[in-house]
Amino acid sequence: MFLSSALPLHAEEAFVTNQLSDDLTIVDLATSTPVATISIGGKPAGVAVAADGRFAYVASPDDKTVSVIDATARQVVGRIDVGGGPLGIAVAPDGATVYVADWYNAAIRIIDATTLKVTGSIAVGASPSGLAVSADGKLLLSADRDDDQLSVIDTATRQQLKTIKVGTRPFGVTIDALGKRAYTANVGSNDVSVIDLAEGREVARVKTGLRPYAVALAQGRGFVTDQYDGTVSVFDVVSLQPLERITVGDYPEGIEATADGRRIIVANWESNILSVIDVATLKVTGEIKVGNGPRAFGAFLRR
Repeated sequence: MFLSSALPLHAEEAFVTNQLSDDLTIVDLATSTPVATISIGGKPAGVAVAADGRFAYVASPDDKTVSVIDATARQVVGRIDVGGGPLGIAVAPDGATVYVADWYNAAIRIIDATTLKVTGSIAVGASPSGLAVSADGKLLLSADRDDDQLSVIDTATRQQLKTIKVGTRPFGVTIDALGKRAYTANVGSNDVSVIDLAEGREVARVKTGLRPYAVALAQGRGFVTDQYDGTVSVFDVVSLQPLERITVGDYPEGIEATADGRRIIVANWESNILSVIDVATLKVTGEIKVGNGPRAFGAFLRR
């Protein structure tokens, strides 16, 4: 039987960083079952799975390292000393480059995914947190929390093209599939900034619950984790009107949509669970036990 190389050879999985238990839980999303736990160390927070699903990268602020996980073998195969305070992390669509936000040094470290060496650094604003790469790999965005801005970077030249003022203390940042708009979760102003990337400016704000952390997109809707409220705020991406507030676990942080756009996966820091939201009904349909202090900050789903 012929199988197209475009089809995944694995079930969709969540790679969840557990900061308080210093490990990573891998969850099979088809069965809602944890299938592996990998020791990481250094209070892991940021995570990014490469588009081809071969490797996952985990940022550990306390160890000042990035761990490289072979997603199939379920083991750490490399550890890179990046210094500073690595937090947000993103992988280029072709898998060749890994970007790491250095919280303490207002910089993004560039890692060659083949050699596992730091090959450069890009200056950004104060306390960079979330990172996102456009689908074509041409733009890298950094949410610079303590400067209330978004840095826009040309990945070819590794130069900052511009900065865009957003809400207060942006943390997570997400780019839509077409590369037209970006969304920042603004922890300090309790809202989401909507950014037109072509125009290079904020075009709207959407109110959320208390202390929004990150944004996921699915089926024309935005989903935002509200840390202090234990909810996910939902808004329409066209009208930018709030639609719903969904109660999840305590202190929700990382959030991402599954490949088919039918479910939203939420990591709840204080409840030590993943909440599964049905996008069509906007209801929680399941909970999955993971490690202690799950953050899953970044693109944590292996598709």
